Amino acid sequence: MSPARRIVPGLDAIPAEVDVVVVGLGITGAGVALDAVTRGLSVLAVDAHDVAFGTSRWSSKLVHGGLRYLAQGQLAIARESAVERGILMHRTAPHLVRALPMLTPLDDAMPRRRAALTWAGLRAGDALRRSAGTTTRTLPRPRRLNATEALALAPTLRREGLRGGLLAWDGQLEDDARLVVTVARTAASYGAHVRTRARVTSATGTAVTLRDELTGTTYDVRARAVVNATGVWAGDLDERVRLRPSRGTHLVLRGSALPRTRVAVMVPIPGTSARFAMVLPQPDGTIYVGLTDEPAPGPVPDVPVPSEGEIDFLLALVAPTFTVPPTRADVVGTFAGLRPLLEVAGTDATADLSRRHAILTAPTGVTTVVGGKLTTYRRMAQDTLDTLVAAGRLEAGSCRTASLPLLGAAAPDDLRRTTAPARLVRRFGTDAELVLAVAREVTGLADDELLAPVSDDVHVTLAELVFAITHEGAHDVDDLLGRRTRVGLVAEDRAAAEPLARRALQLVSASSRPVSRGVSTGRSRP
Repeated sequence: MSPARRIVPGLDAIPAEVDVVVVGLGITGAGVALDAVTRGLSVLAVDAHDVAFGTSRWSSKLVHGGLRYLAQGQLAIARESAVERGILMHRTAPHLVRALPMLTPLDDAMPRRRAALTWAGLRAGDALRRSAGTTTRTLPRPRRLNATEALALAPTLRREGLRGGLLAWDGQLEDDARLVVTVARTAASYGAHVRTRARVTSATGTAVTLRDELTGTTYDVRARAVVNATGVWAGDLDERVRLRPSRGTHLVLRGSALPRTRVAVMVPIPGTSARFAMVLPQPDGTIYVGLTDEPAPGPVPDVPVPSEGEIDFLLALVAPTFTVPPTRADVVGTFAGLRPLLEVAGTDATADLSRRHAILTAPTGVTTVVGGKLTTYRRMAQDTLDTLVAAGRLEAGSCRTASLPLLGAAAPDDLRRTTAPARLVRRFGTDAELVLAVAREVTGLADDELLAPVSDDVHVTLAELVFAITHEGAHDVDDLLGRRTRVGLVAEDRAAAEPLARRALQLVSASSRPVSRGVSTGRSRP
């Protein structure tokens, strides 16, 4: 596979003219790039930093079915969310999304009236599941549990006052940044030019000026359409875009803080009727506690930082639910993301703002797609391209992405039969063998060394780090540990993994072997 069919840092050898330039390589921009290139359009997709640098990597790692929006009366977005969740779980990314059981304890924090309303909401959410065509094999129906059953799923729940629980199911990502990288890599495999460290310094609807952040060289690229998919930074390219960013904070705990917790635990937020905090077990053995919804006015930082008040709020909120609640000493990491919420006149609280997306055209001709949420990224991309086609700015075929598997996609039963290393299968699906083959070829090392985890707590391997450099555009240690893997969420784990990341960079740099095994073994080979 040539470099043009991989994610590449810098702007060397980019085309002077394309059909579509996409600015921003979060989930929305990566989705727009994939939609456009699979309609037969030539695409250049760029980011000033890296793939998944912004909000897309700071989510709860959930693929929501829209239950919260249903409770708010936002029926259209609830339905859209349920449909897109089904597409991800059944067709496009079943290797990266799995069913997550979610338990709402019926305790003193859930009086019987709220419990009845929550149960009604879960039943309505299940109706959405059915209407979206998602099977019960993928997401089982909700059901009531007695106290014994609830404790079997979450033994650390406080027993006093526990009447039982409500069990429902939703989608959980292996890793949000992994989804973004996979979408971007799939776009590249179809011929899109996907470039990081590429900053847009000026843009109109038909041209951009780019600066290579590695060399300082500037480039002018002509296009038939320029799409601004920069999320909370959208106003930098279209000053008419008015956003009210909202900060969502999560805490990171070791699994030992709440041992043998097999399900997500939902904790009602006092003073609200349909909002919950979540205690979320992760595939890597950590647990996330989140999330907040705080207005974040002012300049947009590259990396948002949780406030001390948010950390205290989350710990205090979940404490009454558990026999031995987590404390500050159990918090090994934190992270926060900014939601790009569209400003709506007459709305005060960011929690009340719609997650609906919008497609706007600036006086310069730049098309901005903004709002929305991770689950609905594919539909946002489809609507963006459909808008440009309808306006006569692009000539292209119909959208293909609703049935287009991402690289490595396969049904869960097929993945269970593979003999590839389990961690690589979880993160790369059927491309797990490709990851290992590339690492062998580049380094010449034996599998034992390529697949050895950093430690019992840090499961990252040299094989996946090498592949991140050769095929996924990773340029430095931050790319490797912050976005291709998520080790950087815990400072202690990052310190442990950094020597391995540096070794991967050195091995790839020193290798004189051309990487010949470039084509994915997944169903989505172009």
